[in-house]
Amino acid sequence: MTTLELAKDFTNILRTGDHEGAAAKYNSDSIASYEAMEGPMAVCRGKEEVRAKGDWWQANHEVHGASVEGPYVNGEQFVVRFTMDVTPKATGQRITMDEVGIYTVQDGKIVEERFYYLET
Repeated sequence: MTTLELAKDFTNILRTGDHEGAAAKYNSDSIASYEAMEGPMAVCRGKEEVRAKGDWWQANHEVHGASVEGPYVNGEQFVVRFTMDVTPKATGQRITMDEVGIYTVQDGKIVEERFYYLET
């Protein structure tokens, strides 16, 4: 499977709202995940830590709507753009997040993801 084929399928799964399914299918067991934030989940290593981060995010945010754009592919990397209308439960303040994820593929699996976001 090429990076383009993987990226298209991964992104199509994300569009259905099945982030867990996309990760289960394509994340490497040794994936590294980097968030643009401070704290214990800024860097996660391994499929289980990344899954736990996603579970935490879902439990702590109310999602009102989301869109997924891409993928934009270059070599063994691709970018996906996410726009989300969410309310963090800790603040109760509704925000719009505009985020990009940069994914690196090796041997048919995603080995790294890096997220950059803008809150508006």
